[in-house]
Amino acid sequence: MVRVWNKLWELYFRKVERLSIAWKLSLSILFSILTGISAQIYIKLPYTPVPVTGQVFVVLLSGILLGKNFGCLSQAFYMTGGVLGIRWFYAGSYGIFKPTFGYIIGFVIASYFIGKSIENRKKTLTGIIFIMLSGIFIIYLSGMLWLSIYLKISLLKSFYLGVLPFIPYDIIKAVVAGIISKSILNSR
Repeated sequence: MVRVWNKLWELYFRKVERLSIAWKLSLSILFSILTGISAQIYIKLPYTPVPVTGQVFVVLLSGILLGKNFGCLSQAFYMTGGVLGIRWFYAGSYGIFKPTFGYIIGFVIASYFIGKSIENRKKTLTGIIFIMLSGIFIIYLSGMLWLSIYLKISLLKSFYLGVLPFIPYDIIKAVVAGIISKSILNSR
């Protein structure tokens, strides 16, 4: 079963490398849609305005699978769509006047960082997971800064509300995304 899976990904990536710009843009749009769908899968925590969502998982994969330019573009499409009124931010919301918008800004930066960091490197599982955790740090930093400004709270309180509760969930997302990515990258 694993061999079949790896062979399918190998064929996929051979084809992706030869894809036209139009096709790569289509994949970017697809990942923006996947990010929007994953925002609707959430767990609301009672003590913070920031929910646990599936978005970070998709952002991590977009950077690895689409690369720095098209991974970043996918998240820029997601952010722009939400700003322009597509109701695909967390819980069907949209716009920039949300306590969670800083994380969305972080998605754009993190997907570029992840794609750039993985280029021309030996792709060990530990290395991939480290890059993904670094991308999550970027998301946290952006989200924490926005949350602090939006709610007019200290950075420490913003850390307690917008970072600390999510660390265990995001470590799991990074490990799972890393395992999936390693499997896919090995088949390239």
